[in-house]
Amino acid sequence: MDFSDEEDEDWFGSRFNDGVNEEEEEGFVFYDDVGENEEEEGFASDFYKAGSDWSCLVEDEETVCSSEKNKKMKQANLFQIWGLQENSPDTTKKMKQTDLFQSWGLQKPSPFTSPASNSSKKTTSALGKRRRDSSFGNDSPRPCPFYKKLPGTPFTVDAFRYGCVQGCSAYFLTHFHADHYIGLTKAWSHGPIYCSSLTSRLLRLSLSVDPSFIHPLELDVEYTINGIKVTLIEANHCPGAALIHFRLLDGTCYLHTGDFRASKKMQTHPLLFNQRVHVLYLDTTYCNPRYKFPSKEDVLSYVVRITKDFLRKQPKTLIVVGSYSIGKECVYLAIAKALGVKIFANASRRRILQSFGWDDISKNLSTDGKATCLHVLPMSSLKVERLDEHLKVYREQYGAVLAFRPTGWTYSEKIGEHLDLIKPTCKGKITIYGVPYSEHSSFTELREFVQFLRPDKIIPTVNNANAGTREKMQSCFREWLRR
Repeated sequence: MDFSDEEDEDWFGSRFNDGVNEEEEEGFVFYDDVGENEEEEGFASDFYKAGSDWSCLVEDEETVCSSEKNKKMKQANLFQIWGLQENSPDTTKKMKQTDLFQSWGLQKPSPFTSPASNSSKKTTSALGKRRRDSSFGNDSPRPCPFYKKLPGTPFTVDAFRYGCVQGCSAYFLTHFHADHYIGLTKAWSHGPIYCSSLTSRLLRLSLSVDPSFIHPLELDVEYTINGIKVTLIEANHCPGAALIHFRLLDGTCYLHTGDFRASKKMQTHPLLFNQRVHVLYLDTTYCNPRYKFPSKEDVLSYVVRITKDFLRKQPKTLIVVGSYSIGKECVYLAIAKALGVKIFANASRRRILQSFGWDDISKNLSTDGKATCLHVLPMSSLKVERLDEHLKVYREQYGAVLAFRPTGWTYSEKIGEHLDLIKPTCKGKITIYGVPYSEHSSFTELREFVQFLRPDKIIPTVNNANAGTREKMQSCFREWLRR
């Protein structure tokens, strides 16, 4: 399938629009689920189309006052316009607050029907609690979109932000990233939650979800839920992330990828190898031909090599790796093993990492930032100014910072797989490398996975709010399946 450069520039964009920040893969920035008529015409639409030239918004030249008239304009007497009696200067000092309902000739509502009656402390407190407990700050969640539901089942996947979904008796969670679990709080009571064991621990630890609603499932074990066979498969995304395979009573099979990075190993799984998947719910975060990531292994080797070279030149260097609440662990683990050092993270992150039950992480965590040269910080902290502040805390031991920002959004077509062409951001004592370490499938990996599965139908789960982008993705799918 051929795409021009011009088409490619506008194709799909990023998952949360271009210019993603710290949370791009974790997904704290959300787009609304929009229907077919996404682009409403009107003043707002015209305003944004106008750019910096707003002249097109002026209805008629005659409606614009000339500069001469503007100079002669006087402030209108508002009392006269409103039909009210103007107070004399002598009485102004004695003025009391007028009953505005009386002044405007309106009937004053009774305290029992007035909206103002809701301003009591008790009601305000209750309203505040409802807003905190609701994903949207109100009591009316939007309808659950079709791609979150599995036809022929009472199941939804990653649909917690929609509250109690009609007809749903089991809610599945693919992994513990906020754009997938949003809506889950300690107040959740809409039905059982099915997820991997690791994700279930994070739900209790980080969100305080009532354990009675959480039903952990082990990977590669077949469960029967409401008569439907359900199996979780490793998703090669973040810790605990799973593909979910559903086999209905009539033999129909669904595969929901959640977020995943397709790999050759997945093609050997018994449920996927030589077995039909009828409907594939596909993570289309990078479903754009511009994205052809290097392998995870190549990026890790590059990061370790850059780190060693940097330390040879500047031994007193603090190494920083950006991360989400979970994800990117392999990057700082590779550095820790290569250097033989421990990993410093704050108390909150240490609790999360220890909940994984991974010995190679738990045994290598440090509680003292001065005891190791390897620190893990939130992705949002990988800015020159913030790293400079971090360095000041450890200035007695370190004279420079080498930081890595590992995310697919740093990928450049010009660099492609030639990682040595990456140019870091350098300012003063701070050096930051953006490395294309992605935990989502690249365009080429998506194509290979689809051609391996050859499903009857593909439903994109990301960048699907616009009819145009949906059609472009579907044209890709049709092309892939023709080969």
